[in-house]
Amino acid sequence: MKVKRIIQDTVLALLGITTASIGLKAFLLPNGFLDGGVTGVSLLTNRLTELDLSLLILIINLPFVALGFRHISKIFALKSLITIIGLAVAVHFVEIEPITSDKLLIAVFGGLFLGAGIGFAVRGGTVIDGTEILAIYISKKIRTTIGTVILMFNVVLFLIAALLVNVEVALYSILTYITASKTADYIIHGIEEYIGFTIISEKNEQIRKAITEEMGYGATVYLGKRGFRKNADADPSIEILHTVVTRLEINRLHAIIDKIDETAFIIEYPINDAKGGIIKKKIMH
Repeated sequence: MKVKRIIQDTVLALLGITTASIGLKAFLLPNGFLDGGVTGVSLLTNRLTELDLSLLILIINLPFVALGFRHISKIFALKSLITIIGLAVAVHFVEIEPITSDKLLIAVFGGLFLGAGIGFAVRGGTVIDGTEILAIYISKKIRTTIGTVILMFNVVLFLIAALLVNVEVALYSILTYITASKTADYIIHGIEEYIGFTIISEKNEQIRKAITEEMGYGATVYLGKRGFRKNADADPSIEILHTVVTRLEINRLHAIIDKIDETAFIIEYPINDAKGGIIKKKIMH
C-alpha cells in the first residue's frame, strides 16, 4: 500500500508540474500576466528585471520551504522542494507556443491551468507555491485564518503590480488569481487548514497509537453503538476515533490508516479553525 501511495503522490505531483507549466508558458509568461502568491512574485520580478523565471521560482520559494521544514514536516518540505525544482526545470526547458493573445482568455485559462497545477500538487501531499506555508505559520502567530493571510499577501502584491507595471495588468492578474484559486479549491476540496477525521475500525487502538505516537496529534475515543447488526445478539458497542489534522497531512494519515486497516470506515470534513490542544502546539513549535 505504501508503494501505491508513493506512485499516486508522484503522479499527482507530475500532473501538477505539467499543468502549472502550461499555464505559465502558454498563457501568463508570454503576455506579461501575473498570478498571486510566490508564483506571482516570481512573474512580477521576471517582468521588472528580466531574470530567468525558473531561477526566480526556485530562489523565492526556498525560504518558504525552509519554513515548512521547521514548522510542518521534513518529509513535506523535501517533497515540496523536489516539486518546485521540477516546476523550475519544466519552465526553463519546455517550450510551449502561446495559445492566444486575447487578454480575457489569457487571464481565465492561465489561472485555470495554474490553479489545477497547485491543486494536483496539494493532492499529492506537496506544494508548488510556498505562500500557503507562510500563511499557516503567520495565521498561528496572529490568530487569523489561512485564507485571510493569503488574501492580504495578494492584495499587497497586486497593489505593487499596479504601481510598478500598470493598473490593467493588475486587474487582469486579479482575475487570474481568482480563477486559479477557485480551480485549486475545486480540486483539493477547499482550502481549510484543518480536517476532522472520524474513524471506525476493528483496529481502532492501533490507529490511535499511530496518530498519537507517529504523527504527534491528539485523538479522542467515543463509545458508540452499532446501528446495523447482522446478529441481534452481537455486542452493539463500538469505539469511534476522532482526530483533527492539518490539510497538508491528510495523505500521511490515510497512508497510516490503510497500512493498519484498509477496510476502516473514514469520514473527513473541513473545519474552519481549531483552538488549543496538541494540533496547535505541533504547528507552533
